[in-house]
Amino acid sequence: MSMLQKMFLAVALTSGIATAASAAGTNEPAGIETAKPMSSAEIYRLYNQNSWMWKAGAGYFSAKARRFTAWSRENGSPSFGTGRWFITESGKLCFNADWHAKTGTATAITCFSHRKKGGLIYQKREPDGQWYVFKSAQAQATEFAKLRHGDYVSSQLGRIETSVSKTK
Repeated sequence: MSMLQKMFLAVALTSGIATAASAAGTNEPAGIETAKPMSSAEIYRLYNQNSWMWKAGAGYFSAKARRFTAWSRENGSPSFGTGRWFITESGKLCFNADWHAKTGTATAITCFSHRKKGGLIYQKREPDGQWYVFKSAQAQATEFAKLRHGDYVSSQLGRIETSVSKTK
């Protein structure tokens, strides 16, 4: 697989993550200009031992060795990712994963910046996403509502791994 194909695969596999970022448009939410980066401890509490439920998959942030696992059926194509998640001092959650699909394997680092102001948490996919409200008082209408305590990945991961490896 060429480097270009690997890069395309990595981009395609992570494109379905946090679709709210692309839906947010180009207008920044009110208050973002004075919001402060979240601390590492705050971000850890948000994601640790939680699954982020996506439109066609999920990612799990395990406490054990900060393991990150994910599966997806974006556009009907099964794929899965395994790696580690980490938090930067500048308020970013990142995961470094090897993504596997029928077309091959590629490594990708995906990061999201977090800022807070009062009861609001803002999020943006790096490097060129748009800021959007991640958590507010109306939690059911935000991306935060897609975080669920526990592992919602492992039950599907084995099936996706088998599906992907059968076609390689």
